Amino acid sequence: MSRINLTTADGIATLVIDNAAKRNAINLAMWRQLAAHLAAISGDRGIRCVVIRGAGDEAFAAGGDLEEFIHARATLAQALAYHTEVAAALNAIADCPQPTVALIRGACIGGGLEIAGVCDLRISGQGARFGAPINTLGFSMYPGEMAGLLKLAGAAVMQEILLEGRILTAAEAYEKGLVTRVTPDAEVAAEAYATARRIAAGAPLVAAWHKQWIRRLQNDKPLTDAEKAAAFAFLDTADYREGLAAFFAKRKPVFTGR
Repeated sequence: MSRINLTTADGIATLVIDNAAKRNAINLAMWRQLAAHLAAISGDRGIRCVVIRGAGDEAFAAGGDLEEFIHARATLAQALAYHTEVAAALNAIADCPQPTVALIRGACIGGGLEIAGVCDLRISGQGARFGAPINTLGFSMYPGEMAGLLKLAGAAVMQEILLEGRILTAAEAYEKGLVTRVTPDAEVAAEAYATARRIAAGAPLVAAWHKQWIRRLQNDKPLTDAEKAAAFAFLDTADYREGLAAFFAKRKPVFTGR
């Protein structure tokens, strides 16, 4: 049964792309589930970080479910509706206020690469492979899905991936900025969750603000006076007071997200 599984533990949510019979290929129902889970997570103050991974060891996700394309996006109207929902799921990941970490083992292809590309951090095993060889299938990447990867890797890397259709090794993906960190395959889960725990230990409002300001500063427009003032919203938070108190008391802070 193909689905997106959600579990939570110690402030960390895990979303598992589960379609092992097809190397975790993603169908429309799974894209919808992904968007729904992210909507729920975004409103949950108890969740500090989100890990997205594939079921098993063979694939993060090997792309979209091509068998479904034959009947679910055979016409222009179907294709627009289908890929609007895919883009909505990707936007839900990108817009999630909590930091997101992609735990990547095996194939990270097509739709899988799109999901990883909109996560905040990507922790990859050495044996992972990356690409979108859809030029050999006769269709192009939907612009709404390409945007996240283009922002991450830039035009030159996207041209290499899409025009050549070449599959990149984890080392190549790291060199091109597609991957945050590469570890031995046996250590990738431990490293991804260690990363999530480090994030979860920080002040959650600060994490959300850092994500917000990084995105804002990428549009190259000067900050307004109102935005400059908003950058100091932390002054009114209990977490700011707790962080300083813990520092001076030489203890670990306990953040509440308030």
